[in-house]
Amino acid sequence: MSDSTATTPAKRPEPLLRAEGITAGYGGVPVIQDITLSVGPGEIVAVIGPNGAGKSTLLKSLVGILRVTSGRIVLGDQDVTNRRPEELARRGVGYVPQVQDIFEPLTVLENLEMGGYLLAAHTIRERVPEVVEVFPALKPMLKRRADKLSGGERKMLAIARVLMLDPKVLILDEPTANLAPQLADRLLREQVSGLGKLGKAVLLVEQRARAALEIAAYTSVLVSGSIRMEGRPGELLDRQDFEELFLGAATSLSSASGSEANKV
Repeated sequence: MSDSTATTPAKRPEPLLRAEGITAGYGGVPVIQDITLSVGPGEIVAVIGPNGAGKSTLLKSLVGILRVTSGRIVLGDQDVTNRRPEELARRGVGYVPQVQDIFEPLTVLENLEMGGYLLAAHTIRERVPEVVEVFPALKPMLKRRADKLSGGERKMLAIARVLMLDPKVLILDEPTANLAPQLADRLLREQVSGLGKLGKAVLLVEQRARAALEIAAYTSVLVSGSIRMEGRPGELLDRQDFEELFLGAATSLSSASGSEANKV
């Protein structure tokens, strides 16, 4: 008799952050429509899809940068729809944008201190070594100017800066953008995957779909502003119509694929 539990997927955790049927866009024109997704503690959820699918628009609506015109966003048991980014940060939502993610003229240490802007001064001093412990490669660079960092070091700093507030939810927009393929894969496998192991709820938008599938517990495929498919990565890869959802699937699913050219 076969062991049925061996093939039974683990139950997803209770959501920390969930979007329920949200629609958002620019100038009254919706870019994403009726999106429902969730992420729980210790879970990495990836949102993938072709260029222009609305992935960045989705993240901006979740963190209060872009107004949601219908549906709602719930953090824990509280409705936080259209709350300001600063208020969401106070409530435990951390957001790392694809660009303008660090303060280049400042040192690594100063960037971390800026990341703790909502904390008391003595708490910032205590928090810095705790964050550096998560990214030990930053320790010898604390006095280095951020504009002197490599692409991978810069992205580590961007994530570490957001970690200063010890968020419960981390929302990452294209963390591997403009990184070489090998460095990009390492960032996902080691750094982003490690955030899930810390118990963070991680929502990840990633153009390197194949690499994202390798670390995600659950994945949503966004096409033309709507979720067209979702499930565990293994389940998606087994579907014959999976790659057909991508424009130029061979490129989009390659771990070497680049960042979105015309980001929505």
